Amino acid sequence: MKSLKVSGIGALAVALAFAVAGVSVSKDATAAWEPKKPVEFVIMAGKGGGADKMARLMQSVIEKHKFSSKPMTPINKPGGSGAEALIHLKQASDPDHTIMVTLNSFYTTPLRQEKLKIDPLSYTPIARMALDTFLLWVHKDSGIKNVDEFVKAAKSSGNKWIMAGTGKGQEDQLLTDFLNSAYDLDMKYVPFKGGGRVAKELAGKHANSTVNNPSEQLGFYQAGDTVPIAAFTPDRLPMFKDSPTFKELGKDYVYFMQRSVVGAPGMSKEAAAYYQNVFKQVYDSAEWQKYMKDKSLQGEYITGGDLQAFWKKEFENHRQMLTKMGEM
Repeated sequence: MKSLKVSGIGALAVALAFAVAGVSVSKDATAAWEPKKPVEFVIMAGKGGGADKMARLMQSVIEKHKFSSKPMTPINKPGGSGAEALIHLKQASDPDHTIMVTLNSFYTTPLRQEKLKIDPLSYTPIARMALDTFLLWVHKDSGIKNVDEFVKAAKSSGNKWIMAGTGKGQEDQLLTDFLNSAYDLDMKYVPFKGGGRVAKELAGKHANSTVNNPSEQLGFYQAGDTVPIAAFTPDRLPMFKDSPTFKELGKDYVYFMQRSVVGAPGMSKEAAAYYQNVFKQVYDSAEWQKYMKDKSLQGEYITGGDLQAFWKKEFENHRQMLTKMGEM
C-alpha cells in the first residue's frame, strides 16, 4: 500500500477521519516541532558584558511575546575564554534543547586551543542578530581627548600602561595588538572575565584604557566617567559623533564582533527551523530594534547557509590575525 503525504488542512482532515474510525494519531504527525522542556540558553561570556545583556534581553522579549512554547534559561559559561561553553554545546546530551549566544571567541578559542578539537562550522547556524562595535575608551580624569594625546601618554608609560580586556587572544587583545603595532606602543594587556568587569576597571581607574563595546561602557559614559576617543568602525557612530574612526585618522582598520545565536552540533533540522523562526521574530521586534539603536549595534539578520559562510570567512580572518600576533 502506498503511503499518503498530507499537510496543513489536509493533515487535519485525515486526523479527524482517523479519529472517527477509532485510529489514534500522535500530535507530532500533525504539528511542527516544538521544545518539550525549558531550553538551555548558554552564554559564552561572564555576567554584565555585552553578550550577557543581549541574551537576557532576548530571553525577556521571547517570554513577553510568547515566541517560544517553552522558556529559555540563561546560563553563563565564560571559563577558558569561552571554551567551557563550546565544550558544553559539543557534548550536549540533548542538542535540540541547547543553544548559545556567541561572540568572536567562537573563532579565536578553537584556533588558540587546538586540543579542544572544536570546529565552529559544526555548530548549528541559528541567527546572527547583530554586529557589535568597538571604541577606544579612557577615563575623563586622564585629560586625554584624542588619539594623539592617547598615543603620547601611552608611549611615555611603556608597559606600565594597562589596557584591560576580556580573555586572552580574544577581540580586545586583537585590538590592543593593532594599537601597539600601529602606534609603536608597548601597552600591557590585562584580561578579565567579561566586558562588564573591564568597564568597571576603567571607571575605577584600575586600568588606563579599554576597547569596550558601547553596551558595556555606556553607563559610565553617560555618568561622565569615561570618554570614547576613536571608533573601530567604517563610519562614525551616531551616538558618538565626536569620536573619529581610525580610518579617518589614517589607520584603515575596521573590526566588528558578531552577536549570534548558535545551536549544538547534531541539532535536528526541525529544531533548527524552530529556533530560527523564534529569533527572526526577536530581531524584528520593537524591543530588539531599539536595543540595536541604543547600543550602536549594526548588521542585518542572517541564518542558515549565509551564516555558515560568514563564519567560514571570519574564522580564516581570525586565523591570520592570531598568527600575526604569535598566538598560534
